[in-house]
Amino acid sequence: MRVLVAPDRFTGTLTATEAAQAIATGWRRQAPADSLDLCPLADGGPGFIDALHAGLGGRRLPVTVPGPLGDPVPAEILLVEGGTVEGGTVEGGTVEGGTVEGGTAYIESAQACGLHLVPPDRRDPGRTSTAGVATLLQAARAAGAGRIVVGLGGSATNDAGAGMLAALGDGVPGRLAEVRAAWAGVDLVVASAVDPPLLGPEGASLAFSPGKGATPEQARDLDAALGEFAAAVLPGLGLPPRTVAEPGAGAGGGLGFGLFLLGARRNSGAQEVIDAVGLADRLAGSDLVITGEGCFDWQSMRGKVVTGVARAALGAGRPAVVLAGQVTLGRRQMAALGVDSAYPVAADLTQVAAAMADPAGSLARLAERVARTWSR
Repeated sequence: MRVLVAPDRFTGTLTATEAAQAIATGWRRQAPADSLDLCPLADGGPGFIDALHAGLGGRRLPVTVPGPLGDPVPAEILLVEGGTVEGGTVEGGTVEGGTVEGGTAYIESAQACGLHLVPPDRRDPGRTSTAGVATLLQAARAAGAGRIVVGLGGSATNDAGAGMLAALGDGVPGRLAEVRAAWAGVDLVVASAVDPPLLGPEGASLAFSPGKGATPEQARDLDAALGEFAAAVLPGLGLPPRTVAEPGAGAGGGLGFGLFLLGARRNSGAQEVIDAVGLADRLAGSDLVITGEGCFDWQSMRGKVVTGVARAALGAGRPAVVLAGQVTLGRRQMAALGVDSAYPVAADLTQVAAAMADPAGSLARLAERVARTWSR
């Protein structure tokens, strides 16, 4: 049996590569004769560059940038130059004939403003900044990229990209229109894991800032502050108020909104990676696909890796199975995504501690059990 193993990262415990290897380890214990194709994926957050480099090749250029608290941190851009992309230009998430004009640079914003860069006792989305993303953008442009894809996900920030915009304007107030004009010649793409609006119950502050250290009161204050920021900047750029409701505006703590102010458009981060690694072709050569993530929940339904893989598998007529730390979706919701079955590492709270103590081993044991059902 040919099994495609294509998970996302298990946030806080395993990278996508580690998750794929753990699944393969467990599966092989039960079904050693099966042929496994390991294809770790990402959705715009941590691991975005690694997954894209595996699929596209290109040059990884190191850059030192200000981190979310201003301390210098190592980062990189992935530059795929004109003529080096097999099949041609990458446009709108699909590969078509031609060459990449000026090359494409891929940025993982979490390398500059990621939650993993801030110790738990210092997490405060009222203080963290996206200024380091500006350094990555400038490095990508200096490298000659005509298209820049910015992966969003896993951020520690909630500043709607204000830190990035200020850094691009050299910290001079009132220069936003000049900054937007200066980036008009660059094809900017927001590749986000999820597609929330900037404001409101499902927006950057109220839905996501508590996970970055905000108290409920602070989350409400941040939502109000982002609303005031949007109201102040949109008229001067000639942009409509509905920009705050654009899908992805609230991604990355509102970094999506900040990039929209520069003229960016959005694509699914998961789809960018799925296309880059040639998932459709790899599915065609498989009998079953195994995907997974830390928590298979309502957020998974909004364009994350598991959804992208399941839909691709459905289109290819292949069964899709999800292995996750926890599963909270019901059968109808899973079926709507194209998922045949989903299995949790931790079925209840009493199992969570054991799984966290040995995430790779726990995932491998789950894969071994699932192989008894699905391998033939």
